Amino acid sequence: MNAFKNAIKSGKTVVGTAGTPNADVTFLADAGFDFLLFDTQHSPYEIKQLQPAMQAMRGKTTVPMVRVSANQADQICFALDGGARGIVVPMVNTRAQAEAVVSACRYYPAGTRSNAGMRGEWGEFKSYRDYMDTVNDGLVIAPMIETNQSLDNLDAIASVPGVDVLLIGPSDLSIELGVPLDYSCAIYQNALDKIAATAAKHNIAAGMYFIPPEIEANFFVQKGFKFFTMPWTPWATTGMQNALAAIQR
Repeated sequence: MNAFKNAIKSGKTVVGTAGTPNADVTFLADAGFDFLLFDTQHSPYEIKQLQPAMQAMRGKTTVPMVRVSANQADQICFALDGGARGIVVPMVNTRAQAEAVVSACRYYPAGTRSNAGMRGEWGEFKSYRDYMDTVNDGLVIAPMIETNQSLDNLDAIASVPGVDVLLIGPSDLSIELGVPLDYSCAIYQNALDKIAATAAKHNIAAGMYFIPPEIEANFFVQKGFKFFTMPWTPWATTGMQNALAAIQR
């Protein structure tokens, strides 16, 4: 099991940020984030465009994750073959859909992932079976909870072996709940509490795809959410401004 997954399983709060093919991923991977999340659902980038950026992260403690555009085995395979160490899948609404995600992520006999040789940064192995078992055990799998149907099936989704994170899609979930982008209202917060409690019950992590800008990250940590992304540009801008302000000019 890799350090990233160990951190998730041990209950540590892991924090990522967005990665893109045109960003300096080596800078971001050295900044202290646990993961970089590359999006192919709501972005102009295709999965196969991400491979150079993910390869540039080799040797870093920060790991690459990919949100695929849909729950499709070929999309998941493209991301994994490119070097992803974690997979995010949108709109997972049933146990069967969660099982399909896990199956597409894992090599036989644990799943149905097609073999294309050793892919990604997983270490050195005495046998190919050791490599496949390491990937099967070490990959982080995060189905997204974004609909009323997924809330109704939360226990069933969380109980699928191989699921590591119940990852909320904040805006889509708020729309489904009838409170579009009203992240502070009781209806939305009650749904978050249900998701956090279900994740804890099944000994997996509850996560937020992003933290709404008007709410502090630690508010969600205290509610039991231990996996989320934060925007890096405001922090970088503040750091540069503080450094420049300290110079006598």
